[in-house]
Amino acid sequence: MDEFAQIGKDYFKTLKERKAQSRVYLEHQLTGLEIARILNDESHKSLYIKLAKDLNNEKLLGLAKTIAENHRIRNKGAYFMKLLYKK
Repeated sequence: MDEFAQIGKDYFKTLKERKAQSRVYLEHQLTGLEIARILNDESHKSLYIKLAKDLNNEKLLGLAKTIAENHRIRNKGAYFMKLLYKK
């Protein structure tokens, strides 16, 4: 590897480390992002963060994991919201 390639690689590594350190998430933000990941519904992650801010995080995560395990459900995010507001 030539000298310029190594410099570029080191620079991008430094940028990546700075970005990772600069993100400080609150508990409800982490929960909302985890729910979006579990349900495979990244487009609605801000909605899940808002829900996690207002509701019990453990119950939300439990509901999301239960829905994710059911392979017959196609739109897991919509089903999650339906069950959440049905209660």
